[in-house]
Amino acid sequence: MVAAADAIARLAEFSAVIDARSESEFAEDRLPGARNWPTLNDSERHRVGTVYAQVNPFEAKKRGAALAAANIARHIERELLDQPRGWQPLVYCWRGGKRSGSLALVLDQIGFKVSVIEGGYKAFRTAVLADLPLQARRLHYRVICGPTGSGKTRLLQALEQAGAQVLDLEDLACHRSSVLGQVPGQPQPTQKRFDTLVWDRLRQFDASQPVFIESESKKVGNLAVPQAVIEAMRASPCLRLELDDSERVALLLEDYAFFVTDPELFCDRLAALVTLRGREVVALWQAQVRAGDIEPVVRELLLKHYDPGYAASIERNFRLYGSASSIVPADRSAAAMSALARDIVARQLQE
Repeated sequence: MVAAADAIARLAEFSAVIDARSESEFAEDRLPGARNWPTLNDSERHRVGTVYAQVNPFEAKKRGAALAAANIARHIERELLDQPRGWQPLVYCWRGGKRSGSLALVLDQIGFKVSVIEGGYKAFRTAVLADLPLQARRLHYRVICGPTGSGKTRLLQALEQAGAQVLDLEDLACHRSSVLGQVPGQPQPTQKRFDTLVWDRLRQFDASQPVFIESESKKVGNLAVPQAVIEAMRASPCLRLELDDSERVALLLEDYAFFVTDPELFCDRLAALVTLRGREVVALWQAQVRAGDIEPVVRELLLKHYDPGYAASIERNFRLYGSASSIVPADRSAAAMSALARDIVARQLQE
């Protein structure tokens, strides 16, 4: 057995990280780099649970053991026949009990050196929640501020390509952080998964170098940004990204092209603004969208809906925004953002 905190610290030492839980448990969250080898899959867990409740625990254990043995045999056939003796896995299940223990026993009998997380995923989750604030506070940040459509995400991507450290919360959350921000076909991860993804990024950063991050609110779609990240971000120096309004409109039409090609999807999302903007205004926007007149709707959304709210929020929540340096790309293009990113990185190296 290995403690969760020790397992986290030694992740790179293991040949593989094996999650013995079911596929739905794995999808909810998992250790970084984990592979899913269910000792019992979702259907099998349900069947065994039914026998446990309706017959008795002994019968359930027999059924479960037979299923687990068959599954472990398949995992070995599929994954291990070409592995050398020195292969050293880290194995876990929900609480470090029967599922990981069964798999670990067989692997140990083969001759592999197996480590099992004491307390399983539950202990890992506790360790992540304890470590995440420490990771957030050991770093220093540069916050990219700017109204909707100013190209903050494009700049973050360019900064990462230029070698800077970037924490892109919207990318991790699969959401563009507004009422219109859900990307079709890309469901958001669970809150647990988001927490782990943020923590995993933070722990890999070099504390001697700044981390660039966008001026997010407390939630990205349905997901809450860890409080320690919010606090650190809001106390950090800011860079104010400025882009001409026409460029901002064009950028949004490019980045939200799925609204242009699917007007009814756009109209459906706009309906969420009825409470804030009024039924009459939203109905007018929807009529324009259905008529193919999308650019004026996007411009009005920017200037009358997003900009006032963003200005109030940024002044209220980011204490160093008043002293933010202005950064101005030539235009919205990838080339312009790359040039700006290289300039920012060069300036950071001189500081």
